[in-house]
Amino acid sequence: MSSMQARKAAFEGSFYPRGKAKLEFTIESLMRMAKVNVDVADAAAYVAPHAGYQYSGRTAAHTFMAMGMNRNRGAIDDVIVIGPNHTGVGNPVSVSLIDWETPLGTAETDTELASAICSGSSIAGQDETAHYGEHSIEVQLPFLIHERIARRYVFICMGDQSIEACMDLAGAIGKAVKSTGRNALVLASSDFNHYEPADVGKRKDEELFGILHGLDYQAFNRRVYEIQDSACGYGPITVAAMYAKGKGASEGILLSYSNSGDMTQEFGEVVDYASFAFV
Repeated sequence: MSSMQARKAAFEGSFYPRGKAKLEFTIESLMRMAKVNVDVADAAAYVAPHAGYQYSGRTAAHTFMAMGMNRNRGAIDDVIVIGPNHTGVGNPVSVSLIDWETPLGTAETDTELASAICSGSSIAGQDETAHYGEHSIEVQLPFLIHERIARRYVFICMGDQSIEACMDLAGAIGKAVKSTGRNALVLASSDFNHYEPADVGKRKDEELFGILHGLDYQAFNRRVYEIQDSACGYGPITVAAMYAKGKGASEGILLSYSNSGDMTQEFGEVVDYASFAFV
């Protein structure tokens, strides 16, 4: 893909630091603070938060540390990054087919794999408009590039996060990965409960964490509604859990949990963040 066609970085200087040097310094500092003391070498999918790095970066770093511990490190062809659609623009499930520019270099899209996912899905299709004003995928890229997790990427933005859409997309990803012979990981981009007291959010989130521990993706997708947990990327998490189960995973391991109050010291209305590896 030519760089003229690439999606430009839209959130440099807001969600993460402006400029290569400052961004690299920030990521290196966050990675030094992360500790992963469990065996996650066989993980097939992961969850990372997508708030500003000053709020969720420390928790996110655990995800990328876990990805770096994958037993296929160095042979991972693709990371399929799936985020929620916060803007309401674009297709119900929007797949990007262009490269993405970042302050740390260009993230090259695997157009063959992305096209195969579109072909195998009844709901996903190429659409760039959903991605231009959306931060949930972009904020993951500096970490992924810095840590050299994969050679190429697929970027998918989910507006429709229903269980039906999740099953369709997960099935399409599984078929496309198999038909193309790719060694691929899935990264779901999501924060957890929003704008409630820390203790209320923690109670809701912990119920969902228990469900994710068993990778019961249908119960997870349903329970988000039932307990009114405002996890924004519950669809991407559902897809990640389905993909991981298809790869033989049986357990969701919580690596880190925090909230915005840890930074602001205001706990009356927080956003919650979690890092997971699905093993």
